[in-house]
Amino acid sequence: MGTRKNIHSGAPWESKAGYCRAVRVGPHIMVSGTAAVGEDGEVVAAGDAYAQAKRCIEIIGVALGEAGAGLEDVVRTRMFVTDIERWSDVARAHQEAFGRVPPATTMVEVTRLIDPAMLVEIEADAQLDEA
Repeated sequence: MGTRKNIHSGAPWESKAGYCRAVRVGPHIMVSGTAAVGEDGEVVAAGDAYAQAKRCIEIIGVALGEAGAGLEDVVRTRMFVTDIERWSDVARAHQEAFGRVPPATTMVEVTRLIDPAMLVEIEADAQLDEA
């Protein structure tokens, strides 16, 4: 199965809900649902689905880096949006990040996320080549 490595972001929700930003087990890396939160813990880019999606992907990239991977290793993403009418804004940010090596993906509309200012949450799975 491989050694397990937990990657923590330091977000206060991690200890409250019992999760971490990402988990690596062997060549597999799973990144938790990631929202557009700034270093101060506040939601960034209120009202801007594109900018929020870019921030989500930036945070995912940092977690992957700590796990020894990068965005190019992502094989699956899941995007949760609060307004499917803004799908193209979220898709544009996704395409910019993953267009060269597109992963399998899903985008679904949800009623709401944990903070009303959040428009999108993204999770990702990555796969590294076996060593």
